[in-house]
Amino acid sequence: MLLTKTNTFIIGPVATLLGFIMNAIFIFLSSLFHVENLGLCIILFTIIIYGLMTPLTIKQQKFSKLQVRMNPELQKIQKKYKGKQQDQASMMKMNEETKAVYEKYGVSPSGSCLQMLIQLPILFALYRVIWNIPAYVSGVKEEFMPLVDKLLATTGSQEILNEIAQANAINFEKLGYTANAIVDTLYKCKPADWDTLVSKFPDFSELIKNTQDTMDRMNYFLGLNIADSPFNIIQSGLESGAILLVIGALMIPILSGLTQWLSVKLMGNVNNTSSQSDNGGTMEASMKMMNNIMPLMSVVFCFTLPTGLGIYWVASAVVRMVQQVIVNRKLDNMDIDAMIEKNMEKANEKRKKQGLPPQKITSQATINTKVVEKKKPMTEEERLKQIEKSTEYYKTHAAKPGSIASKARMVEQYNDKNGKKK
Repeated sequence: MLLTKTNTFIIGPVATLLGFIMNAIFIFLSSLFHVENLGLCIILFTIIIYGLMTPLTIKQQKFSKLQVRMNPELQKIQKKYKGKQQDQASMMKMNEETKAVYEKYGVSPSGSCLQMLIQLPILFALYRVIWNIPAYVSGVKEEFMPLVDKLLATTGSQEILNEIAQANAINFEKLGYTANAIVDTLYKCKPADWDTLVSKFPDFSELIKNTQDTMDRMNYFLGLNIADSPFNIIQSGLESGAILLVIGALMIPILSGLTQWLSVKLMGNVNNTSSQSDNGGTMEASMKMMNNIMPLMSVVFCFTLPTGLGIYWVASAVVRMVQQVIVNRKLDNMDIDAMIEKNMEKANEKRKKQGLPPQKITSQATINTKVVEKKKPMTEEERLKQIEKSTEYYKTHAAKPGSIASKARMVEQYNDKNGKKK
């Protein structure tokens, strides 16, 4: 992403916040330890961000453990209504029974999706920050400015920089020949591009070399330039005969695929649902396919994207695995039945605020869908008794002001006062 590119509605502000954290890490390492290495910053940055996302991970894992208990019941309901997708009445009953199971366990059907929706903008914003460090780390941008000022004041520099910009997918015509656009271009410069600048601008070649040396010191991590892609590094390494450089560049995509695969396997062991049922096979097959494809995709992406993103990818997979082990150990010691009971209490609190009676489902952890399946439609007499029972509840329990229950009670009191019949 470019410095001058307009931020999107959600990702832009999130990227700004994450960029602030990255900048703080850079200043911290530079001030206290005199270390200005962006590869190390990315690793610390990844640890901090995933540490902040731990509560979301815990919630997601809690939902996954409850889902293991719910799945047999949900699959029975799906099997019961199999082949009745065109029957609207059957689908409404299926939705009601499914909702009853979720209410029994005190969770929302969108429990896991919500966590993912929260995490996605964060992940996209992370990529934006790492893709273009100078846009967010002031210390890096400042190192470019003396050279940028010289280039802006030099006749003919725009044409030369435009060629370098186009080779690195930066559009000067769209962005304009500005200081930020030049910083974007210089940050993406390869060794050959720096040599071009030295040959084209001999009057300040020393400044160009000093800037390149500073960027190399900041950008190089374990011998790899984090601003360059492993694919380009491998190409240049093969041309120069630098075998160690080629091996190092190959390790980034290989490690990204391996760590992603291990992370997926660990997650799969935790979320191993009751898949022996006849139904639910389609979702399970899709998940398995996605879990197999993701590591391969990470290998491809890390070959072509900047090495800094590959370092983040590897570091994030390692952090997730460590985080997963710790969270799992904590959740394994938790009483699932107690968790279900606690979730039911929370659900009933929400119902109370809405002026509704609490759900009275007994044996939350052991009741199964046979109760739901065998339940007969209400007779008219049973329906009237339930209405009378609900009315009696509202008479004896204080309803929340402004709720439907409180308004219904006001109408009833008015009718009683004026002698009107119900």
